Parts: sequence; structure tokens; C-alpha cells
Amino acid sequence: MPLDLHSLEIAARDARGLAIDAVVTCRSGHLGLPLGAAEIGAVLFGYALSICPEEPKWINRDRFILSAGHGSMFLYSWLHLCGFAISLEDLKKFRSLRSVTPGHPEFRDTPGVEATTGPLGQGVANALGYAISAKMAEARFNTRRHCIFNHHIIVLAGDGCLQEGVTQESSALAGHLGLDNLILIYDSNDVTLDSLASVTQSEDTEARYRALGWEVYRTNGHDLQEFFSAFEKAKATSSGKPQLIIARTLIGKGIPEVSGSSKAHGEGGARFSREARRRLGLPEETFYVSVETRTYFARHKERLRCNYEKWVETYKAWRSTNHGLATVLDSSAKAVSGDDLLASVPTFDSNAVLATRKAGSTVLQPVAKELPLLVSGSADLHGSTLNYIQGGGDFSRENRLGRNLYFGIREHAMCGALNGIAYDGIFHASGATFLVFSDYGRPSIRLAAISQVPVVYLFTHDSIGVGEDGPTHQPVETLAALRCIPNLDVIRPADPEETAGAFAAAFSRRDGPTLLALSRQNVPNLHNVPVQDRRDGPFLGGYVAKRETTSLDLILLASGSELQLALQAAEQLGRGTRVVSMPCFERFERQLPDYQEEVLPKSVRQRLSVEAGVSDPWFRYIGLDGKAISVRQFGLSAPGAVVLQELGITTAAVIEAAQSLASSVLNTH
Repeated sequence: MPLDLHSLEIAARDARGLAIDAVVTCRSGHLGLPLGAAEIGAVLFGYALSICPEEPKWINRDRFILSAGHGSMFLYSWLHLCGFAISLEDLKKFRSLRSVTPGHPEFRDTPGVEATTGPLGQGVANALGYAISAKMAEARFNTRRHCIFNHHIIVLAGDGCLQEGVTQESSALAGHLGLDNLILIYDSNDVTLDSLASVTQSEDTEARYRALGWEVYRTNGHDLQEFFSAFEKAKATSSGKPQLIIARTLIGKGIPEVSGSSKAHGEGGARFSREARRRLGLPEETFYVSVETRTYFARHKERLRCNYEKWVETYKAWRSTNHGLATVLDSSAKAVSGDDLLASVPTFDSNAVLATRKAGSTVLQPVAKELPLLVSGSADLHGSTLNYIQGGGDFSRENRLGRNLYFGIREHAMCGALNGIAYDGIFHASGATFLVFSDYGRPSIRLAAISQVPVVYLFTHDSIGVGEDGPTHQPVETLAALRCIPNLDVIRPADPEETAGAFAAAFSRRDGPTLLALSRQNVPNLHNVPVQDRRDGPFLGGYVAKRETTSLDLILLASGSELQLALQAAEQLGRGTRVVSMPCFERFERQLPDYQEEVLPKSVRQRLSVEAGVSDPWFRYIGLDGKAISVRQFGLSAPGAVVLQELGITTAAVIEAAQSLASSVLNTH
């Protein structure tokens, strides 16, 4: 069926009106993109996308991501017109408290929103992850007789997105992997927030993307037929290359007082709304949608429904003849039992001495067998992070079945892509690098926490125990900074058995991301602590590792490799000393108050924390009367044991501080 140009032009006009009215009503927001890209929206949501508004989570839908999330009224308007569960009242509540139309698109909140975007470039990295997920799904589940996955990933980005480093990282990897199911639409309007884009960029974007291995089209973003022709070619390609459509647009089109300038970027054009609406041919009624547009989209919605139902027939036939594959696919939506995962991991030799990263490598193998859709990536560090799934194969343009992802030295793109894989919901996403390099991926980690997606970060080399690589590679402030992110579980296991529990806890969590901080240096298996206590500890967040044998007067708290120091010190500090392992603050704080009181009785105020990092997060547990054995400077280049000794992370230091704490209490009394 050819494009109904007349109906789509009216729809583009109506979408512009909705954006103007929403921004005027809330007195904030961004008009530039919704007005400038209205024809692009009309083609996509009015014709070209394979979606079903009544089934917003259809597994073979095209995924549309608005990377330029500040232009959120573009997305909300088109989702509303297309028939998603976003009402006209929802548009009127744009940017209002607890509305489904927040300032920037938020995953889970709004039907049809595929990713939380706003920080520029993140949507491009998310699209990379979505595209990887789609290729893996095609390879695993399509059969010669039945194709149930053949969708595309479409991402709309602007000049700001393309300037961000995460976009370059993601685009380079997409080209290398030959992700021809990825279509990036570049809303090229030559304007950024401060000024014309020429003030800060002069590159040849087409040449850059061709060099990265992309196929590139140039088009007029306001010409419905021309843009559709480019999009149709991009979607039908068999070139083995991701697709870039450079769509030339006029930012703020429809408000000539600001269009084509940086003033169009925000709500600056809102004060010209009355004149703009009149020139567009809109009536006085605000939030107006014409009968023509309603009629067109009602018919279009029915066409989309028919296409979906045809796919359902194929899907039913696939399920009836591929029971094993169907069971695997169904597992993606099922809750994962942490107990079952933990039971799959054999206990370690009680005398084992090994780094928790090495223990993690051992644990990962049975966990990966229990979770056949678990994938594990690394930012060029598989040999150090040790998170390679043995026998899982390597994902590449030649092997879409591979479970090990090679992201190269692209930590930011890795974390953003992991979000995309997690958003898609088919595969269990995990990735690895050194803990200190979490700063490169932090914006994406934060968005994973906001979006409540179950990404697992397997970050190693977790303290000054890294040793010879020195302060640039020794995380000191990093754990504290990560613990500041709401809804991010940070688990730092103390020995192999706690590591087993940490992996089981991480991969069974479904309501947010988890970061495992694993050691480079060897640690002993703490066999004096019951095995099951250590395995259950990460689920609880904190637990009593050594209980006092007389009246309790001192509590030592520690995480990770420093737990051994606290246990050794307790042997010399007297029978009234308790040792509490705190692998995960966030999980401990989700326990019932009675359990927290049982582990850390409020009546006992002599408390000492031990961790090879800055101490700030510990004061919530040790209080004003407590003390902290910590690191208050950047590290040193020397063997790990020497650095720990030099910076006072020793058993002797724990004992001395504990005795000093006891003396100060006696003096007070």
C-alpha cells in the first residue's frame, strides 16, 4: 500500500500541535525536535514500523528508541496517535508528578518506551544492545520452517547524541559486528543547545560512518516520500552493515520566530504558540487531533493488528514443533530461583586460596548452564576478569550464537549495550572490566538503576590489593561512589563461598542491576565460618560471621578481602567480639528491622569497620562512636601485600584501632 501523503501531512501537523500545547501547558520542555522531526514520526508510526499498540511487548516488534530524549513529546504524541495506552489526558499531564509522560522517556512507566533516555548518546548504546539481542534471538530460535524474529532496531538521535563519545564507541562496534538490523536516524538540524552546531563540529558525518562500516543515506526529513524511500531501503538491506539515515530537518519547524536556531531547542518558542498554531491551520481548541488523523490511525492500527495476528499463527506453529526452544524462550520471562542457582555451584575445598575473580570464573560455569540465555561480555579483559563462559562461543558477525561478547576497549558502550540487552528482556546481560573503570560506564550503570533492569556487572581488581599497577588502577573511592547510586546492589564477597552466593543473588535479581566487586589477589576460604552462612550472606547483605561467646562489647564489620583481617583480629580481641560480614549494604538495608537489630544491636556502639577504600559509607553502621580502618589517599605502585601493609590494612591495625576504641570508651566513663 502506498503512502497516504495527505493523511500523514495532517498527522504531522497535529503532532506539532500536541507538542506545542503540552510544552505551553507545563511551561517547560523541548519543542525543537518534536516540531522538526514531525514528518519522520508520521512515516515511522503512521506506516513503516512493525509494531502492535495493543501488544506493546510483542517480542517481534520493531524497537524504536528516542536517543534524543529531551524531545520526549515527539515520542508521546506519536505513541498516542498510533493507539498505545497513552491518552490525551496523559499528554496534558506532560512533565507532571507521576504521569506516564515524564520530562524524558522512562522505561517501564510508559507503553511503547523502549529505553530510559535523556543523557545524550545513551539511546544509541541501548540500540546496540537491542540489535545484539535481536541477532542472538534470531540465531537461537528461528528455524528453517518458522521465522519468529526478524525485527529492526530504530534509533532517532541528534547532533548532541552524535557528539557524545558513547555514540562513537557504539557505532564503531555496531559496524564491526555487521548489525544490519540497526537503523540510526540522524536528525541533522545543525543546532545544539548553546549555538549552531558549526561552533563545535566540522566533521563529515557521512564519511565517518562509512569508515565505521555503515551504509549511509541522505534525505530531506520533511519530505515524507523521500524519507520513507530511504527508510525502506535501510530496512530491506542485505549488505551486512548497520544503516545511517542522515535526515536534514529544520529544528522548531512551524515557529519561524525561533526555527533553525538554538532558541528552538527548549521551550523558547512557546510564547509564539498562538501564532504558530494559526499558521499550522489548527483550531483554537488545544490538544486538538483532527477527525482525519483519528480515522487514519484507526485504520492503521487495524492493519498493524492483522500483521501481528499473522505472526501469532507462525509463532503458534513454531511452538508446536519446537518444544525445547519454546521452553528456553519462556525461561526469559520466568523468575530465577537464587536457591536453585546456588545449589548448582559445588562448594569449594575448605583450604582453597584463590582470588574472588577466579572463584567467580568457577561459579559462572554452572550458573551459565542453569541460565542458557545468560551472556557475558568484557571490555577487552576476559583474560583478567575471568568471566568467559566456557564452551559458549564468541558472538561475532560470523557466529550469532556466541554467548561471550567482546566489547573492545569501550566500557561506556558496553554498559549502555548491556542495558539494551536487559531492556529487551530475552537474555541475562552481564559484563566485566576493572572496578576502577566503572567510572567510564557510570552514566549507563546509573540508568540501569533508574530503569530497574537486571544487568550484572562483574568488576574485578577491587582495591589497592591490585598492587603494582599503582593508583591509576587501584580503586579507593570507587566502591563508595557506586554505593551512592540508588537501586544498585554492590556486592563485595570475602571468599569463594561468598562469591558463589554473590553470583546467585545477582543473577536471580529482576528489579535492578547488581555489581560484583571481585579481588585480584588471593584470599583464603574462610572455613571457620559455616559454609551455608557464607553462601547465604550475600542474599542477606550482612550476617554474623563470628559470634561472641560472652557479653557482646565490640563489633567488627568488614567486606571482601578484609573480612579475613577482622576474623584474625577477633581471635585476639577477646570473647566479647563479634565479626559481621557486610558483602552488600543495599541488601542488608532491605532486611526486616528485627534482622538488622539481631546482626547489629543498637545497644553496642563500639564498632570498627575494615575496608580497603574510603570509609564514608560505613558511618551509617559504625556511628559517631565508631572507627574505620580505611584508605584515605590514592594507592601506591608496589606489590599488593606491600601496599596493604603500607596503607594500614592489616590485622595489627585492626587490633590497635579496636583497643583504642575500647580505651576511649573506658576513659569516657
